[in-house]
Amino acid sequence: MAKLTIRLDFENGASLGPGKVRLLEEIERTGSIRNAAEGVNMSFRQAWLLLKAIEQMFEQPVIETQRGGSRGGGSALTDFGRIVVRSYRAVERAAAGPAAKEIAVLEARLSPRAQDSGHRTIARKSIKTKG
Repeated sequence: MAKLTIRLDFENGASLGPGKVRLLEEIERTGSIRNAAEGVNMSFRQAWLLLKAIEQMFEQPVIETQRGGSRGGGSALTDFGRIVVRSYRAVERAAAGPAAKEIAVLEARLSPRAQDSGHRTIARKSIKTKG
C-alpha cells in the first residue's frame, strides 16, 4: 500500500520531513544520538548536522544531552522537540485521510516494474537534476 510522505518547506528555506522527524523519534526511543543514527541508517555526523539544522530552523533546542558520568550520558528530546514531532505527525495524519482515495487511484495503475526500488531512486535523481 502506498504511503503519503510529507515534507514541509517553510518560506525561509528551511524544511522538515520524515528523515528529521524519524531521527528525533529514535533519539526519544534510544536515549542516544549515536544509537538513533544507527536506527535510521545514517552516520553520527549526518545525524548531528540534521539536529543542528532543526535547532537553527526553530532557534530552540530540540534535544538535550548529558555527557559521560556514572550513567554514561545520553540524549533526550526537549519539550519543544516533542512538539515538533507531534505537530509533524499531526500534519501527516490530517493529510493522509483526504489523500487516500487519490493515492489508491494512482496505486491501482502502477506498472509492476514500479515496485523495483532502483527505478524509484533513478526517478528521484532525475527529477532533482532537472529542477
